[in-house]
Amino acid sequence: MPLPARPLPKFLVQRYKGWKATDFEENHSWYKRLADEGQRPRAMVVSCCDSRVHVTSIFGADMGEFFIHRNIASLIPPYNPDGDLHGTSAAIEYAVRVLRVSHLLVLGHSNCGGVDACDGMCRGEAAELEEPTSFVGRWLDLLRGEHAAVAGMNDKPARLQALEKAAVLVSLRNVLTFPYVSDGVDSGDLALHGLWNDIGTGALEHYDAYLDKFLHV
Repeated sequence: MPLPARPLPKFLVQRYKGWKATDFEENHSWYKRLADEGQRPRAMVVSCCDSRVHVTSIFGADMGEFFIHRNIASLIPPYNPDGDLHGTSAAIEYAVRVLRVSHLLVLGHSNCGGVDACDGMCRGEAAELEEPTSFVGRWLDLLRGEHAAVAGMNDKPARLQALEKAAVLVSLRNVLTFPYVSDGVDSGDLALHGLWNDIGTGALEHYDAYLDKFLHV
């Protein structure tokens, strides 16, 4: 049986042709150089799958500058070479050991659907996520342990924002369990950054480890 893949919808074809005729043609030599010389990104960004989070736009990044990995809620699992498939762990290994990035950014954001789902799951309001077959639920188990610290907050927006920022810190703690990440941090070759973006206002906050809180950039 053939795969049920269909041609691109017309609006995507038109957008592609517009890009090819303008941006690509105007920067053809740069694209050719990237193709011939390979990528040498300065930083890896672990971001959410959310379509509203546009990493390259936020930082004005050029093509070839960022190695970007997206998943639900920008979560990083702890180092666990158990033979299972780990897309996020594989991306981190490649970025640090092969591409030798100098910076690893974890970018959380406001109104995160994944964090909202974790809150609902922990409050007993999302039974479908408790199913063993729920990929989303089992992924969000990475954040479950942080919910107790915010569970008493009755203001849901404030509770979710606190959990969104907690997710960034979970990922930073977990990525340090990767031996080549901790070695890079200890040697000064790799810097870790925890960030939170407010989609509605455009604000960006970074985690200050000495003050143990997020501050405006």
